[in-house]
Amino acid sequence: MAEKVYTDYFFDKKAFDDQDGAYIPLKTADAPEKKLLVPPLLKPDKETETDLYYTVTAQAGETQILPGEKTKTWGYNNSILGQTIVYPAGKHIHVTLQNHLPELTTFHWHGLIVTGPYIDGGCHAPVYPGESKQIDFTLDQPAATTWLHAHPCPSTAEQVWHGLATMVLVTNRETDDLPLPNNYGVDDIPLVLQDRHFHENNQLDYRADYNPDGVTGPTPLINGTVNPYFDVITQQLRLRILDGANRREWRLHLSDDLEFTQIAGDSSLLPKPVKLTKLMLTCAERAEIVIDFKDYHEGDVVTLYTDDTPLVKFRIHKFSEDDAVIPDKLFDVKAPKVESDTPIRKVVMSGMDEGVAIDGKKFQMQRIDATQPVGKAQYWDVVNSNDPEHGMVHPFHMHGTEFLVISRNGHEPYPNEHGFKDTVGVNPGETVRILVRFDLPGLYMYHCHIIEHEDGGMMAQIQAFEPNKPMPKYKLMDMDTLMNAFAEERGIKPEDLWMAGMDSYEKCGMKM
Repeated sequence: MAEKVYTDYFFDKKAFDDQDGAYIPLKTADAPEKKLLVPPLLKPDKETETDLYYTVTAQAGETQILPGEKTKTWGYNNSILGQTIVYPAGKHIHVTLQNHLPELTTFHWHGLIVTGPYIDGGCHAPVYPGESKQIDFTLDQPAATTWLHAHPCPSTAEQVWHGLATMVLVTNRETDDLPLPNNYGVDDIPLVLQDRHFHENNQLDYRADYNPDGVTGPTPLINGTVNPYFDVITQQLRLRILDGANRREWRLHLSDDLEFTQIAGDSSLLPKPVKLTKLMLTCAERAEIVIDFKDYHEGDVVTLYTDDTPLVKFRIHKFSEDDAVIPDKLFDVKAPKVESDTPIRKVVMSGMDEGVAIDGKKFQMQRIDATQPVGKAQYWDVVNSNDPEHGMVHPFHMHGTEFLVISRNGHEPYPNEHGFKDTVGVNPGETVRILVRFDLPGLYMYHCHIIEHEDGGMMAQIQAFEPNKPMPKYKLMDMDTLMNAFAEERGIKPEDLWMAGMDSYEKCGMKM
C-alpha cells in the first residue's frame, strides 16, 4: 500500500489570515537575488565535559537588507536575528545575558524547559541597558528546534519586529544517531520566516505599521534575507522552519508540488514521519522537514512558496546519490498519565483587535491565574471563542513545558501534531484538548502568540508548585516600574509613552 501523502493545510480556510480585511499580501521585493544568510553557530566561551558557557548579547546594528541605505536592526550577537545557539541536553549550561540596547529587554527561551519566571525570561526577568545577568540550567528534554526572543510586556512585538529572535537547537545523542541530515549549514538549514514593511530609506517604523491584531508587512524576510537562494549540494536537505512573524501565517509548498517529509514539530521529533505537499505554520510554531531532490539535476531550481509568493529558491548543484532512508519510527512519545479525579482545566481565548482576553481578563503582571502541581498531568481544553465565520486562528503557547495535542473538537489532531509541542493553532469556535505536565516548579506565562495580542493582554500566568512544600513567592515586575523604566530610557514622562498595546494603560495591568 502506498504511503499516504497529505495535500491540504488542515486549518479552517475561513480563518486564514488572508481572509482578514486588514491582510497585507506579500510581494517579491525589488531587489536582486541574494545568497541565503545561514546564521553561524554561536561559539561557546568555554566547554568542559559537564558544562558549557555562552555569552548572548542583545545589540543594535545596521543590516544591508535592500539596495541603498542599511536598515537599523537589533539582534543577538549579530546585527539582525542572531547566531544559532546549540544546547546539548544533559550538560549544565551557563549563559551571560548582556543588554547593549538603549532600553530594557528580556531573554525568553521559547521551547526550553527551564524554571520560571527568571531563567525562562518572560516579563519578570528584565535586563536593563548596560547590564549583564547570569543564568544557568540543565536541560532534560527531547532534541528540538526552539528559539530565543525578547519578551518585555508590552513591547515584545516591537522588539521582535526590530530583529530580536534567533534559533536555539537542543540536541541529544539518541537523535544525532538517526540517519537524518545533520550537517549544519550544508544539509541542515534553519529558516526563520518573517515579514516586514520598509519605509523611507529602508527603515522600519513599527508605530506607523501598528495593528492590534498583529503587525504585518509586504516583504518576506527569510533569515533576514530578501529574495534568497540556497545552493543545494546534497540529495537530501533538512529545513528547520520557524514562523518567527508577529502575525503572519505561512502556507508552505514547493514547486512541482514536490512531496516533502515532516520529521519534527515544536518540541520533539514526530513519532513517525509524515509526507506532505502543504504545510501551514501559525505564529511561533516550528516544523522540521526533509526534501529529497533525487529527481532533479544540476541546474534545476526548486522554489519554496507561501501561497503564491516565492520565499527561497533552491539551486540544484551536482550531488552524490544518497540512499539514506528516514526511519519509520523516529521518536517514542511517552504520554504522562492523568489521574481519574483530576479536573480538566478550561482556558478561553476570546476577542480580536483591542478586545482580546484570556478567560475574560486582561493580563496583569501581579496576578497568578492558575496553579498546577509539579509532576501531575492534567488535560487543558483550550477554546477559541471567535466566530467561526469571521474569527481568526489563535496560536496558544505555554512557557516552561511541552504538551501533547489530544484532540480537536473531540476528533484526532492533525497528522503532524503527534509529537510534543509548545504552541498550537486553535481555529475559531474550536476546542483543542492538550495534555500538560510541568516538571519544574516556577511561574510561567501562557498566551496567544500573535505577539500584538499578548502585548494587548491576551496572556495569563500559572504557578507550578511542589506538593508538600511551602508555595514560594516570586519578585514580580509591576507595570508602573516597567513603564517608568521605558520612559526614563527615552527621556520622556511615563504618561507620554507610546507603546503597542498601550492605547489603554490597563491592558497589561498598569494604573495611571
